[in-house]
Amino acid sequence: MYLEFESMPAHARIWVYQADRKFKQEELVWVKDRLATFCEQWNTHGALMPTSFTIKFDQVIILSVDESQLGASGCSIDSSVRTLREIEEKFGVNLLDQGKVGFLESEDNLRINSVFGIKSNIQSGALQSETIVLNPLVKEKADLGNKWLIPAKESWLNKYFEN
Repeated sequence: MYLEFESMPAHARIWVYQADRKFKQEELVWVKDRLATFCEQWNTHGALMPTSFTIKFDQVIILSVDESQLGASGCSIDSSVRTLREIEEKFGVNLLDQGKVGFLESEDNLRINSVFGIKSNIQSGALQSETIVLNPLVKEKADLGNKWLIPAKESWLNKYFEN
């Protein structure tokens, strides 16, 4: 059962998927329609769950489930991954690879790089200790307000800035 993302409770579980590039406007229309259709029928053991999604920076998909009455089962999570794979294949983007780091180059411009390129981003100055990075490990919708966009020095990247 699809709900508007703003209607999801603060305790709703979330999953964050970073695309390696921004979606074009026509792609965003298709992705939003596909995700809304998916959320309408997203269920666990045949029971519909309150679900939603949002897309940030035109390239980060956040799926959300209110698990207060029914927890998301392995099969239901697998079905969401199948939908994300469909998006990957249709538009040639990488969503499911977790080996990416997202950071803000400006207030509304997100850069996604492979974790293997982090040292060169730091050496070039593109990524500094105060640079805002995406914390993909957030677990609840409430975390989006204070734990999702954080300075690099407050993330696992801090080890690269210690002197």
